[in-house]
Amino acid sequence: MARVCDVTGKRTAVGNNVSHANNKTKRKFYPNLVKKRFYIPEEDRWITLKLSTQALRTINKKGIYAVVKEMRAQGKKV
Repeated sequence: MARVCDVTGKRTAVGNNVSHANNKTKRKFYPNLVKKRFYIPEEDRWITLKLSTQALRTINKKGIYAVVKEMRAQGKKV
């Protein structure tokens, strides 16, 4: 599966390893993703999302139902 956050859309970034001699080789920066289950009382069901830890903070602030509503408005299936 792709390493993409379901909420924020964060994905793997590409950059360089830079040695002391300034040699550059390609590397990847992976987002900090966690799989998390949430209960939505308005719909009386559980959903599982793959989230970045920044998205977890957003859910703590706004609430899961508000975030899911925004995702659906963007056309994402939840």
